[in-house]
Amino acid sequence: MVFTRRVALGLLPALAAPALAQSGAWPNRPVRYINPYPPGGPTDTLSRIYCARMSEITGQQFVVENRSGSGGNVGADAIAKSTPDGYTIGLGGIASHAIAPTLYRSLPFDPERDFTLVSGLWQLPNLLAVHLDLPARTVPELIALLKENPGKYSFGSAGSGTTLHLAGEMFRQLAGVEMVHVPYRGSAPAQLDLVAGRISMMFDNIPGTLSLARQGQVRPLAVTSLNRSPVAPELPAISEYLPGFDVVSWTCVCGPGGLPAPVVQRMSALTKQALETPALIRAYEDLGASPWWTGIEEIASYRTAQKDRLAPLIRASGARVD
Repeated sequence: MVFTRRVALGLLPALAAPALAQSGAWPNRPVRYINPYPPGGPTDTLSRIYCARMSEITGQQFVVENRSGSGGNVGADAIAKSTPDGYTIGLGGIASHAIAPTLYRSLPFDPERDFTLVSGLWQLPNLLAVHLDLPARTVPELIALLKENPGKYSFGSAGSGTTLHLAGEMFRQLAGVEMVHVPYRGSAPAQLDLVAGRISMMFDNIPGTLSLARQGQVRPLAVTSLNRSPVAPELPAISEYLPGFDVVSWTCVCGPGGLPAPVVQRMSALTKQALETPALIRAYEDLGASPWWTGIEEIASYRTAQKDRLAPLIRASGARVD
């Protein structure tokens, strides 16, 4: 599956609906939504679907601005340093709010103090896939193979410190196996090497690798979410064999620290309305993601729990950045 700006825009008509009149002061003018990742990727597509629905509900434009760089830290810093009035918000999530505090020795922002987390937005599982020649067709067979050949097989990821790398690290620890990590600059080159057999396996966001699997170019074994994915219900979750295994890419709507409570509450309520729209649900699920609304306190607690859970994995992986 290829994510492009054209694909994103092509999904918007499916969400078209009469603008619903809303009471309250926010928003009464256009809202800037900062996506800390490049245009054309899954976060861009999913963000534009959300913003399109928010525009329909509120009657105000929600304009996506891509501010990529430094693993999402450039865009996150732009959100953190914006005026806390609700008219600059953006995409937060596992990278900037749960991984970055441990991965980077210094950051231009404080993930706890400098943001107001409003609600969860979506969750996207990862997929474990192997090269077709690898003699393992199930997770137990893969674990047995790795235990018989410690350090012989490699796994690729989209980069050190990503959820894809950490999924491999969690697999290594819970299964008690040794594998060689091969980090890439993004998923695309890793996928090419997996198909060619230059790496043995790969943890990747589900859309791209599942497409390769359904074309018969790689063998999918399992998803990394706690439960099976509705996108590929035939695939087991790794947690069915390794209890407690759970690594998903999650995102949230956030703004700078100090957003007024009435704005936060209204933004949360409108986000819930957007995420419950049947057309949005279908569009998200078509891309492998699950809409994920949370309460205001719940998303803050979830972020803290995720940060604490992932910190030992990041330290053990050796991925820390000066």
